[in-house]
Amino acid sequence: MSPLENALPRRSVLLGGAALAAIPVLGFPRRAAALVHSSRPTLTHGLQAGDVTASSATIWTRADRASRMVVEIAGDPSFRRARRISGAALGRSADFTGKTVLHGLPSGQDIYYRVTAVDDSVASAPLVGHFRTAPARPRDISFLWSGDLAGQGWGIDKARGGYRIFSAMRALEPDFFVHNGDNIYSDGPIKETQALPDGSLWHNVTTPEKAKVAETLAEYRGNYKYNLLDDALRAFYADVALITQWDDHETHNNWYPGEILTDEAYTEKRVDVLKGRARQAWHEYMPISPKYDDEGRIYRVLHQGPLLDVFVLDARWYRDANSANKQAANDGGILGRRQAEWLKRELAASTATWKVISNDMPLTEVVTDTTQGQANFEAIAQGDNGKPLGREIQFADILTFLKRHDIRNVVWLTTDVHYTAAHYFDPARAAYSDFNPFWQFTSGPLHAGAFPASAVDTTFGAQQVFVKAPTVANAAPSTEFQFFGEVKIAADTRKLTVNLRDNSGAVLWSTTLDPHRR
Repeated sequence: MSPLENALPRRSVLLGGAALAAIPVLGFPRRAAALVHSSRPTLTHGLQAGDVTASSATIWTRADRASRMVVEIAGDPSFRRARRISGAALGRSADFTGKTVLHGLPSGQDIYYRVTAVDDSVASAPLVGHFRTAPARPRDISFLWSGDLAGQGWGIDKARGGYRIFSAMRALEPDFFVHNGDNIYSDGPIKETQALPDGSLWHNVTTPEKAKVAETLAEYRGNYKYNLLDDALRAFYADVALITQWDDHETHNNWYPGEILTDEAYTEKRVDVLKGRARQAWHEYMPISPKYDDEGRIYRVLHQGPLLDVFVLDARWYRDANSANKQAANDGGILGRRQAEWLKRELAASTATWKVISNDMPLTEVVTDTTQGQANFEAIAQGDNGKPLGREIQFADILTFLKRHDIRNVVWLTTDVHYTAAHYFDPARAAYSDFNPFWQFTSGPLHAGAFPASAVDTTFGAQQVFVKAPTVANAAPSTEFQFFGEVKIAADTRKLTVNLRDNSGAVLWSTTLDPHRR
């Protein structure tokens, strides 16, 4: 039997005091200091594991200099009989980041990994991480989702626990985490202080790259480095596998291809220039499988065993221009034609019980865009509650495709709007009714300003079953209005449970869905 198959019960040792002592935890002053170039390499921004399947995983790290990433993997945190892999080169062209893909992993097992950077046979101090591979046979599954990190000027206040929501999420020991977009706010500078309604001050950690909006590649990279300064976030990323996607703030608020900005904070007004730099930084700093790097795409499906497939969409890169959203024909919509056809093919091919679609844009919430000085629409709905128009036409086609091909047990997850909600889509109450009923669950933000609930468009019969949102705009992360969602699938019944939680981990609302059986 392979040593990786001798996996110990999950976190039974990793979370013990001795094991934790072996994991370097970097402390940072309020003003992040420049790195000191020592005689040995240093891993500067932690570890990430992403796009984990039943037999593979992508491991990410960053060093302070050109070096070679070396990964050791084992079935227990003592690393007895560990397997050693000489991995990616960490070079200047990718800001000394690198990703190494692990193959031949046992399914449904806890995997412990240790990373060092080696330069001329001199190794860095190691960092240790953990993830769990997807199962080959049915077993209980749990995962979390949310998005929107360091938005509206709310950065890392160490006295308030930093990005404290990640500690609450880590305590649940999920199999993986879906980051639904806005991994950074490249258009949101972080100042030293921000006023709170009670007259007190929020004190941010600051860095030079976060002093202004990101325009250069170095500034986009600096946004990712900023978030990785947070202790709770780094601990979570080292312990829980990630599935990542993007939305608008990785580049600019509400952006679309071909847009020319009117934002006075920018000297580079061409979104098509900015988005190329933003995409490079995203692929450098996210643990997405490197097979997508050359093409730069992020839409993909992650097979998580016989009970679950996760479909990751990109409602940003291929979209039509934000507009009044009243077009009478499908012009490519918010997904683009190629991605929409890919989604239908992959859904039809899926044999998993549950098909979870992670979409960075909500289907029913009315999200406006006034960045160009007029009332355009940023998401899919435009609030007229009538027959499908504009981007709604594309989703009407997808929903009808699901019905025609009897593709059931499809659940949509989203973030974006900075509150949490549950919507049930009922064709009996819809202006367009040629689809099977389904649910969309909304969560977030992770750590950003929270906002009042948006209007709900009923073109597809959406009913807002639950919502929690502040009554004032830009409620701070110090309030209870920070959210994440949890999905659990039971192996014995195949039922799917959704829990909507706040930043303490408390369950605000819950529902359990029975699988449709043919």
